[in-house]
Formats: sequence, structure tokens, C-alpha cells
Amino acid sequence: MTWMTTTTTPELGGLVLDWFAVAARDLPWRHPGTTPWAVLVSEVMLQQTPVTRVLPVWEAWLARWPTPAALAAEPAGEAVRAWGRLGYPRRALRLHQAATAVVERHDGVIPAELDALLTLPGVGAYTARAVAAFAFRQRHPVVDVNVRRLYARAVEGRADPPATVSRRDLAAVAELLPADAETAAMTSAALMELGALVCVARTPRCPACPLLGQCAWVAAGSPAGTGPARRPQGYAGTDRQVRGRLLAVLRDAEHPVDRMLLDQVWDEPVQRGRALAGLIEDGLVAELSPGVYALPA
Repeated sequence: MTWMTTTTTPELGGLVLDWFAVAARDLPWRHPGTTPWAVLVSEVMLQQTPVTRVLPVWEAWLARWPTPAALAAEPAGEAVRAWGRLGYPRRALRLHQAATAVVERHDGVIPAELDALLTLPGVGAYTARAVAAFAFRQRHPVVDVNVRRLYARAVEGRADPPATVSRRDLAAVAELLPADAETAAMTSAALMELGALVCVARTPRCPACPLLGQCAWVAAGSPAGTGPARRPQGYAGTDRQVRGRLLAVLRDAEHPVDRMLLDQVWDEPVQRGRALAGLIEDGLVAELSPGVYALPA
């Protein structure tokens, strides 16, 4: 017997929404009056980065660039510099590219239509749906890794969520959303919050979950996943670490940097050269002349 035989899908959304009303974190991008641009910035920053690290950078970013036009007017390198140590700095370039496209195509105003959002550089299916739902209060399923895991457990009774989001996943989560667009947007936020805070991957806090009595996974005895256990990705000694160190030197420099200074941040020359070449290829670093580097213009 599965969860779906005892509780209707809309009821699950209602239970999660009731929980969210009292348990939601007070995050600034959820405050009334937050602009669609500020929501877009938050969604890009929150990809693979914890809220606690995003908060100060998001606030500083919006203080400096409160509109897409303000960011588009500055060099892309300034976006990389302001990104600081959030990690995956190509996201800063994508935000700059998106801001430029918004200025050029939409008179500096973030478009409300999902199809238009999807055409912005660096804005994928998840981010476009999140902005449409959270900034424009539209009825769209917003499915991230937390929502996939929550749905797999509560509805399907299995620990392993799909590896990627499919149209079927979007349609299934859409069934959890009420017809009213505003309430649906709130429900989308509530599902993400429950997956992020309670129905977590390794040690789910089942006693605190509003779906405890209806969860198919709990009813089945909380079976272990069938896939291989994921090992946390290491950082020390990786190309990512080398790239981060090289980029930190350029980010902190007021003027172009000589190769000799970059050579000091990592002893192994082959890996250092590979990391630097990758930064240049990704557009995060510009070689102004042989052996002289800077953030992109």
C-alpha cells in the first residue's frame, strides 16, 4: 500500500503549506517587495551554495547593483570580483550575461513569461521556473534536488530520487500545487524548504515532518536506497582549489597580475597551468599580453 491510497495529492501540498507558515526561514529574498532581479540573483547564488554563505554576498550585490542595468554597465570582471568565495564563479559571468540580455532585449526589466526567462543566458529550466513562481507568483512546479528527494520518499516510497528532472517529475510535482497561482507559488517554496530542512539526504528529521503519518517511505520502513552511496566530493588538491587560489589573486589585485605572482600560489606547474588555462577558457580570466592576466573586461 502506498501513500497515494490514503491521502490525496492536494492534501500533501496543504500539509506542507501549513508547516511552512510556522517553520519558514526569514530570508530577505522572500520579503514582500523583493524585485524579480533580486530573486534571480538569489536563485543563481543558491545553486550548490548554503544560505548562510549567500546572504552577505547577496546583500552586497544588490546594494551595488540593484537593477540588471546597473550590473550590465560594469565589466564582467567586477561581477567575478564581487562573487568572492561563493564558489563556481562562472555563475557570476552568467548573471552578468543575463543582466546584459535583459537590458538589450527587455528594456532592463526581468521578463515575467517563462519562455522569455528561458532565453536568458545562464538561466536554465529550474531557475526560470523559480523566478516565475517566486518573483511573479505564477503556478509552476519548481523542482530541485530537495523537492525530488521529498517526492520520491513521500509519494513513491523510495529513497533514491531521479538523477535528473524529467517532464514526468514536473507534472507529478505540479499535481501537488493548488489551482490558485499565489498559493501554488507559496507551496513551491514550502516543498523546497521541507526538503532542505527536514527531509534531508543523510539523516532525515522524520519526527519533525508534517508528512510523517502519510509518508510512503516511512510506511515501508524507510528502506535504504538502491543506488551506490555518494561520497562527498573532495576539494583539497583538486583543480578547483587551484583555480580558486589563482582567481583570488586576480580578484584582490587592483592592476593586472604578472605570471610570476600566480606561480607562487601553487607549486605543481602542470596542474597550475591547467587550472589557469581552464579559467581563461571559461572567460573568468583574460590574458592581456604574454604572462600578464586580469579579470575579464
